[in-house]
Amino acid sequence: MAIVLGSHQYGKAESRLVRIYRDQARHEIRDLNVSTSLRGSFAEAHLYGDQSQVLPTDTQKNTAYAFAKSAGIRSIEGFGLTLARHFVDHTAPATGARVEVEEYAWRRAVVNGVEHDHTWIRAGEEVRTAAVTVEGKGEEQVAHVVGGFKDLVLLKSTGSEFRDFLTDEYTTLAATSDRVLATSLVARWRFSSAEPDWEAVIWDDVYSSVKQIIVTQFATLQSLALQQTLWHMGKAVLQEHPEIAEIQFSAPNKHHFVVDLAPFGLDNPGEVFVAADRPYGLIQATVTRDDASDAGGAWAPGAGLA
Repeated sequence: MAIVLGSHQYGKAESRLVRIYRDQARHEIRDLNVSTSLRGSFAEAHLYGDQSQVLPTDTQKNTAYAFAKSAGIRSIEGFGLTLARHFVDHTAPATGARVEVEEYAWRRAVVNGVEHDHTWIRAGEEVRTAAVTVEGKGEEQVAHVVGGFKDLVLLKSTGSEFRDFLTDEYTTLAATSDRVLATSLVARWRFSSAEPDWEAVIWDDVYSSVKQIIVTQFATLQSLALQQTLWHMGKAVLQEHPEIAEIQFSAPNKHHFVVDLAPFGLDNPGEVFVAADRPYGLIQATVTRDDASDAGGAWAPGAGLA
């Protein structure tokens, strides 16, 4: 029996990066959390402590900051592609790179009814995410882009059921045809191709459209189960966006239980609930095209941010 080193990667996780554009009187802001990792044959570092082929993680951090200035941040997908391609093209031992980006939203402060030019208030219903993977060098190089979001908290006070489920001797859950449905949704969608490089407005337009489709499906579907809701969300996204190959969901079921007010002589027809944070049901699903392009390393784990 031999003991061998398996897959490995290394990088700099969660470099907080704020880029402010000050070239005009009205400033602009992009607020990011950037994680980078390099993939390749770095076995010598693991086996013998030989760092001669290791580009320091501190250098990866510095590169992200430098590119925020020199290349700018038009979209987090485009920024991730620029960084990942740089690492693969300019780091000889690297055969692949992954860049994960979270973006935190800000909205302009309003003063005397007018948006202020250089003051913002933290905003955003969710955290936008992107994960870019670049594999190979030269003409053989392939890029994969995954857009998405996390922590989109949704709740509907009716229009959701859960009944006719499998039971056994340990089942205590009561069936219901009218319940609160709530989740803190994570959605990630893989683009069929990263070529040609899109303009920032296209990445942004797709993001806005996908989010609206998901919210609309959640709101309007008479849900028989959270699983069914995810299926309809994914199906609607793929029907509207041929450039998306597949979409993954992770949806914790944020349970809301009706409080028994009978001991206090009060009726409670679905008006007062206890919001339980744990334990919770966790529903996960991938909706894909049957002719989806090869995902390559698009879904391979990085820092776990996006």
